[in-house]
This record gives sequence, C-alpha cells and structure tokens, in this order.
Amino acid sequence: MIELFSYTLTYQTLALLFLAAFLIGMAKTGVSGTTMLAVPIMALIFGGKISSGLMLPMLIMADLFAVKYYHRHANWNYLMKLFPSAAFGVIIATFIGNNIDDEMFKLLMSIIIFVSLAIMIWMETANKEAIPDYLWFAVLMGTLGGITTMIGNLAGSIMALYLLSMRLPKNEFIGTAAWFFLVINVFKVPFHVFSWETIDLNSFLLNLLGLPFIALGAYCGFKLVAKISDNHYRWFIIAMTAVAAVYMVF
Repeated sequence: MIELFSYTLTYQTLALLFLAAFLIGMAKTGVSGTTMLAVPIMALIFGGKISSGLMLPMLIMADLFAVKYYHRHANWNYLMKLFPSAAFGVIIATFIGNNIDDEMFKLLMSIIIFVSLAIMIWMETANKEAIPDYLWFAVLMGTLGGITTMIGNLAGSIMALYLLSMRLPKNEFIGTAAWFFLVINVFKVPFHVFSWETIDLNSFLLNLLGLPFIALGAYCGFKLVAKISDNHYRWFIIAMTAVAAVYMVF
C-alpha cells in the first residue's frame, strides 16, 4: 500500500490511475473513445462521484495539449451555439449529483456509458446525412453534453454526434471539440470544489502525478491519429468500454 496526499493506494490502483491519465491524453489529441474507457477505471478505484472530480483537472491538462496543437482549427460559430445550453446542463447535473448517493451515481454513469456506446455504434452504421443540422439540435446536444460531462465526464459521444452533424473536416472536428471541452471543463471546476467537494489540494496533487502520463498519451495521440486503423480501433474501444461498464455496475 502507498499513502499519497491522503489517498491509500495499492501499486495496482496507482498503475490504473496512470493508465487512465495516459488514455485521457490520447483521447484529447484525437484518438476518440479512450476517455470512455478511462471513466470506469477511475470509478472502480475511487467511486463514482469522487472519480468525476478527480478526473477533471487531468482532463483540463489534456485539453490544454489539444488546444495548443489544434487551436487554429476550431469553429467558433458552432461553439457559441453550444456553450449556453451546456452550462445549463452542468447546473442541472450538479443538482442531480447533490441528491443521489454514490451507488446511484455510478449506476447513472453506467447508463450514460451504455447510451454513449449505443450512439457510437449507431454512428458507425447510420446514414450520416440523416443527422439533423438545426439550432434546436445544437441546444439539445449542448444540454445533454453539459449533463453528461458533469456526471462522469462522459460527453464525448454526445459532442461527437453533434459535431458529426456539422460535417466538419477532421482537424476542425478535433479543434472544435478541444476548445469546447477546455471551456466547459474549466466552468465545471467551481461546482466540483464548492458544491460536490470532489476537488481539493490533495486531489490536485494526485492529479499532478499523472501529468507525465497525460503528456505521453497526448504525444502518442498526435502520432497515432493519422496512422491508426480507425474502424478497428473504434470497435475495440466500444467492446472494452462495454466490459468495463458492466463490471462497474456489478
């Protein structure tokens, strides 16, 4: 056992924490889907609600890498449509999180993961032209994105669905998503600190231990995103995330 900043961890759980940090770094630089795998890993180590706060600074660190690399490609017209409704969704999720226990929180996280997996599978097989491109759709996706990013940091598939409907080129897709998550993740911090009390100095110091692994994951993401077989990789992530989500429920 290891005592780190008021946390008691085994070598195995510490290794899983670093693996989650690596996956977060990869996800934020274009290897989509890996955050979906990191979320249940963190929940299994720390619990549902606590893990959502513990992950947030790591996500922001990774967002900074992504924004640094892809900032020129962001489409701010789409971002300005998303931000108000996403902020509203964060507030709704904060209220929900204050009124349920951790077991219910983890169950809600699992439900969101399974719904996200269904969206990912549908996106693999559906006619992309059928996805609507309307303001009401942006408001709906922004609100759902705000709720799901606050409860478990699980808005990746929701945002992918919305940005896919905009028919954005690859780099513009990644750049727009990078800026969205950086802004909305920073917006979430006060709610975690003062309402849920899931972020404090000790948790932040533990986050800093994961920074080298986030950086390594971001570097690997930059290198792999243009080379990896997207189809095989996405189905691998879908399968592994489903297994992790089932394990988190039971």
